[in-house]
Amino acid sequence: MIKDIWNLEKLLGWFSVDVGIDLGTRNTLVCVRGQGIVLNEPSVVAVLKGTNKILKNGTAVGHVAKEMLGKTPRNISAIRPMKDGVISDFEIVEGMLKQFIIKVTGRSRLFAPRVVIAVPSGITAVERQAVIDAATRAGARRVYPIEQPMAAAMGAGLPVGDPTASMIVDIGGGTTDVAIISLGEMVTCESLRFAGDEFDKAIIAHMKKIYGLEIGEQTAERIKIEIGSCAPLAEELTMDVRGRNTKSRLPQRVQVPSDEIREALLEPVNQIVKTVLEVLANANAELSADLVDNGMVLAGGGALLRGLPSVIEERTGLAVRIAEDPLTCVARGTAIYVENLEDWKDTMDSDSDEG
Repeated sequence: MIKDIWNLEKLLGWFSVDVGIDLGTRNTLVCVRGQGIVLNEPSVVAVLKGTNKILKNGTAVGHVAKEMLGKTPRNISAIRPMKDGVISDFEIVEGMLKQFIIKVTGRSRLFAPRVVIAVPSGITAVERQAVIDAATRAGARRVYPIEQPMAAAMGAGLPVGDPTASMIVDIGGGTTDVAIISLGEMVTCESLRFAGDEFDKAIIAHMKKIYGLEIGEQTAERIKIEIGSCAPLAEELTMDVRGRNTKSRLPQRVQVPSDEIREALLEPVNQIVKTVLEVLANANAELSADLVDNGMVLAGGGALLRGLPSVIEERTGLAVRIAEDPLTCVARGTAIYVENLEDWKDTMDSDSDEG
């Protein structure tokens, strides 16, 4: 019976589209077997306020919905249904995934796709199952969850299958995953529900405290990208920031220097560095020796914060480099799994014990 199911699954695999998904707190990236990354959209959904009804017949997700953040009328909410790397609203995540899968595979597909989906390494069994269930109800035939640090390391081109230590620090929107990998397995790993979103929250709090200015998360993100840093810059930067005065409730513009933003980001940066040090402390002597030569690689959007590699280098004594295109490392890792799914699926967790 199991053999018959396996043969059927293999036959269906020839005719269906296999998909890899990086379901992120900030953005969702989708790749298709043989095509690479074909979708990169914000993990944002617009719904009728007080309900889980997605607007525009269920299509108000991604770019369309993000444009509404902070600007919706009273009867509409633009929300992020992922929080700290896990599902905060199951129904809405299901609807979002359904639209993304339709976008990349089409509505008229004969067979549902198999889906490889990346999950943070530190989530609970219940949270992991919620991701599998959401993808299944969104239209997947079979779901294979893989841990984000492994996917990120593969996407960054690290030799994860070799008998040597590879270290990855994946700083996403909601989680930071730090892992040391050898012989195809994560030897030691820590997952911190503290990442790029905390940078934005720190900036929002700073603007309110110092300038009495309320800003939204999109403005905070622009500040982080344009003038954010965690080490002194060769030439400090400034930026005009617009928001609402907390006392007068009127629109206001202020000029903000980069050294102030660096100070605001100090605490979240230190939290990430602390996690890196903890993972290194848990590595055995042989792995530690490898890392002296191999160093570590930063992935995820948080890796692009100015000065972060030099700060981690100074605190750890190891060489640190940013992966090529760090924002897409996890998605590219799922693409590698998708391309090799027939060979690897029996060694991966699945939503079924069969096949």
